[in-house]
Amino acid sequence: MFSNRLAATLQRRHVHYGWVVVGVTFLTMLVTAGALGAGGVLIVPLEKEFGWSTAEISTAIALRILLYGLLGPFAAAFLNRFGLRPVVVVALVMIGGGYLLSLFMGELWQLIVLWGVVVGVGSGLTALVLGATVATRWFTHRRGLVVGMMTASSATGQLVFLPILASLTEAFGWRAALLFITATLVIVIAAVLLLMRDRPSDLGLPAYGESTVTPPPPAPAGLSVLITSPLLALRDASRSRTFWVLFATFFVCGASTNGLIQTHFISLCGDYGIEAVHAAGLLAVIGIFDFFGTILSGWLSDRYDNRWLLFWYYGLRGLSLAALPFTDFSFYGLSLFAVFYGLDWVATVPPTVRLTAENFGRERANLVFGWIFAGHQIGAATAAFSAGLSRTELASYLPAFFGAGVLCLIAAVLALTIGRARRSPATVTQGV
Repeated sequence: MFSNRLAATLQRRHVHYGWVVVGVTFLTMLVTAGALGAGGVLIVPLEKEFGWSTAEISTAIALRILLYGLLGPFAAAFLNRFGLRPVVVVALVMIGGGYLLSLFMGELWQLIVLWGVVVGVGSGLTALVLGATVATRWFTHRRGLVVGMMTASSATGQLVFLPILASLTEAFGWRAALLFITATLVIVIAAVLLLMRDRPSDLGLPAYGESTVTPPPPAPAGLSVLITSPLLALRDASRSRTFWVLFATFFVCGASTNGLIQTHFISLCGDYGIEAVHAAGLLAVIGIFDFFGTILSGWLSDRYDNRWLLFWYYGLRGLSLAALPFTDFSFYGLSLFAVFYGLDWVATVPPTVRLTAENFGRERANLVFGWIFAGHQIGAATAAFSAGLSRTELASYLPAFFGAGVLCLIAAVLALTIGRARRSPATVTQGV
């Protein structure tokens, strides 16, 4: 295989193949996140062409976000059972197929099935659990940094693609934007088939930071384990108060990021006379600053108390959301918001992943994090739907933004209640 030859070449140059896997995963999460962010750009065009309300369109988007999260723990089981490459390819085909078929839709139920169910299931298989799995399998050292990079790719992809999609929609219609998304997904599929490998031992390599090759654990027997292993992980984790605190804080994370800003920011700006392309540009600025902020968060999570990191991240995010309505939506005010909020967009993920691995162990980390991530997406779906309902019923998004700000301040306090993990000597070297 090409990956075997490339791994041997890189090893002679003292470069670990894990960084190639990180690169492919980074690209996968970047493009799929960009595909999932398309809904926020297309709300207004769909309203104009089909006459659907914001609340109706938000229903499909909320369903997609919900499935994206609820499938996280089961995606971890699929990755453990079938390996990275097959699962990722199937997921990318589902996302591309759902968007491609939606070019021909004409009824609301078709939008809900294609964007909500098909794209939702496909995206759920490539959720943040994929990045967490790659980081824990391929890296012992630098794992926090890798998680930060993966998270940055996912969050940044949701935002940096938006100006392109908004420009294509404005110039050629919303179908052109979906064709662009489908073409980029095809490129990613080729990269995954060529370069993705499951574990370091597949190439006869130790994980980065280790000196011996660790054989893979036996593959789970039977298909029933795809259902039972996530449920057993949930049963065991749910006995821990730490799990519920992480679940609750991540619920707030989702409600205050992709469920609210990613989905409704362009429509919110439109209510104040700002064109979609300009609003999408502001989201791209948020994405750019998020890229650096999340990688910095990964670096910090390897060095400092992750509970205090979460306290500052949620607290500062809450203050920025509460301040947004007072910017008067001027260029200067929105630019400050984009920079400040962008640095904190999903900086919460690396500390959350690290706390999960420390408290629940390396082998179960992706399953438990999958359930915590489900909380993130439940929060996102709640915010996506409730903000759309607020605009439809109250003619204003502002109650949703104030509510998200208050939730962030509550999450900041909750983060400090997490106890320190009791790590045995065996697990000290396995920290994120």
